[in-house]
Amino acid sequence: MSALQQVRSQPALRMIAGLMLLLGGHNAALYPYQSLVALDRIGLSEATFAAMLVMASASAVTASVLIGLLGDKTGARRRIAIVTALCSALGLGMMLLAPGPLTFLLFHGVLLPISWSLYGQAFSMARLVADGDSAARAGVLSTLRAGMSASYLGMLLFWAVAFAFGFDVMAVYVTGAVMSLGLLTLILTRWPADGRAAGESAPAGPKVLQSFRDLAVPQVLLRLLCLGAVTSAGALYMVLIPLIFDASPSRDNGDVALYVGMVAGWEVPFMLLLPRIAGRMKRTTQMVLGAAIYTCHLALLPLLTETAAVWALPLLAGFGGAAILTLPIGYYQDLMVGRPGAASSLIALQKLASDILAAGAFMAGFAFGSYETTAILGTLLALAGAIGLHLADREGLPLLPYARRDLPLPDPTRS
Repeated sequence: MSALQQVRSQPALRMIAGLMLLLGGHNAALYPYQSLVALDRIGLSEATFAAMLVMASASAVTASVLIGLLGDKTGARRRIAIVTALCSALGLGMMLLAPGPLTFLLFHGVLLPISWSLYGQAFSMARLVADGDSAARAGVLSTLRAGMSASYLGMLLFWAVAFAFGFDVMAVYVTGAVMSLGLLTLILTRWPADGRAAGESAPAGPKVLQSFRDLAVPQVLLRLLCLGAVTSAGALYMVLIPLIFDASPSRDNGDVALYVGMVAGWEVPFMLLLPRIAGRMKRTTQMVLGAAIYTCHLALLPLLTETAAVWALPLLAGFGGAAILTLPIGYYQDLMVGRPGAASSLIALQKLASDILAAGAFMAGFAFGSYETTAILGTLLALAGAIGLHLADREGLPLLPYARRDLPLPDPTRS
């Protein structure tokens, strides 16, 4: 059965596919413009905005780690998902009714990052219900993630047209609210009842304190840091793109939406193609190649902004982004054998490392140079992480302390 057929045939996977579509629209409405809203509309300083990025990462990782570990321990995944969806709905209501510096910091720094944990929760559920071996599950995960990129593209194209008709950038919070209410409705009506997911008849996870110890083993932390450095290129790109285009005399907000939408659009076919090379190439090799291609896009973006060649860069970003966005999901699930919630926690921890490194590159670039300097720093950082990941996995992965000794450990370097 192909990955797409499996998604269509299982109700839980269809629900997760719906969540991915809504999350894509939700993120496309809010993340690409947060730096522009913060600096130009709300009036935050660059230092305050950079600090907010760190605060948002801390909120996201705290919530996601606790949520992932509690999900493994209690099995109350549906109730947890409802609470996190409510955080987004509450914060968007505040931004629509009373926008301002404090509201912006509370929503983008705390509530929105908490709701972001739905991403990891959805893949935890997918890990529980997907059939087949590691390669088959990787295909399902790539297919689900491709749906998120497709809706991301659709939302950005919508805003490209809307900005052309004179809509204000603050109106993105309206579409964000619509997506948020859709997420809440889908979870309330379609998420499997707690304890009824396939393969999870009762909570079987370890104590939360022990789970924290399992996350802190060196072979996990090393790979986490390397992947955080790789994906920091994407975090830095999302911060730079609206600022670079806003500073350009020939670009505007509509161009931002079009560019980011083109990146998301190219990600979709490449994500769907990734399962076809499963087993033919090590997963770490795929991620290294993806990082090399993606960083070409990041380094060239500020240099080609005023030229027509800038519109060729989304092809590079889509090709490289497909690998560095989707492959870590299955990598962590194979790394944390039997712990889907802990694996989703690692996604959040990776985002924390990614955002902190991106914020550091952002501040250093502006302190010592310009947008070009910032992009070069981000490129070097991501390439260093890719090389480190390749070196860490060149001899395979040692057995983790919590893994059952009577079961073989999947090799996370292969799809």
